[in-house]
Amino acid sequence: MKEEGRGKKEEGTKKKEEGGRKKEQRKRNKEEVEIFTLFPSFHLPISPSPSPPLPLSPSPSFPRIIAGVDEVGRGALFGPVVAAACILPDEVLEELVSCGVRDSKQLSAAARSRLAVKIRAVAVDCQIGAASVREIDRLNILQASLLAMKRAILKLNVAPDLCLVDGNQRIPNLSIDQETMIKGDSRSIQIAAASIVAKVWRDELILRMAVKYPEYDLTNNKGYGTKKHRLGLERYGVSVFHRTSFSPCQKS
Repeated sequence: MKEEGRGKKEEGTKKKEEGGRKKEQRKRNKEEVEIFTLFPSFHLPISPSPSPPLPLSPSPSFPRIIAGVDEVGRGALFGPVVAAACILPDEVLEELVSCGVRDSKQLSAAARSRLAVKIRAVAVDCQIGAASVREIDRLNILQASLLAMKRAILKLNVAPDLCLVDGNQRIPNLSIDQETMIKGDSRSIQIAAASIVAKVWRDELILRMAVKYPEYDLTNNKGYGTKKHRLGLERYGVSVFHRTSFSPCQKS
């Protein structure tokens, strides 16, 4: 009888745990669906490859294919962390520099939007990766940022020979050669381009989300912890898109 009782208790515990996992999965799915609904163009359109097309592997006749990788939104309290991976043809690098491509943080919103269109038009390939709020809270923001960068790289339709990664942290379990670069967005045109594309994509996503969550002043702060945003947290509490592992969101 005791063994039967223990068996029923264990079975009940397993069902409870399974129910909790299913509930969490439904929550994650709802979050992902909402992001895709708000911003359906999750995959950036593929720009035509230059002619002749670059090879997918190194060749004596062709230079190495380099992808610049950067992320945005690490310090925000709201929304996903977003990364971009960009491969640019060598012949447009000087043109992009002359057009003003540099660290996205040094550019106005209007300049970033204009340059993002230019970058996507001339890029060999350019893709977006993201890590959700739930992944940020579960993994921590550093690991989630690296995950977003890895996802952007793996979405590339042209396989790079080398990834230039902004910062000093290598992307775990990436089979492609990588090189970290501190302040890479001010040292590498490829990383700068990725930072602009990622910033514009994330800002547009947050602007769409701001329609549903007007109480946090997202239109102006893009999810970062401004005074008005924190005041919104105090008055209304957190939304499902706030990072509850971040201390300002835990006080709400």
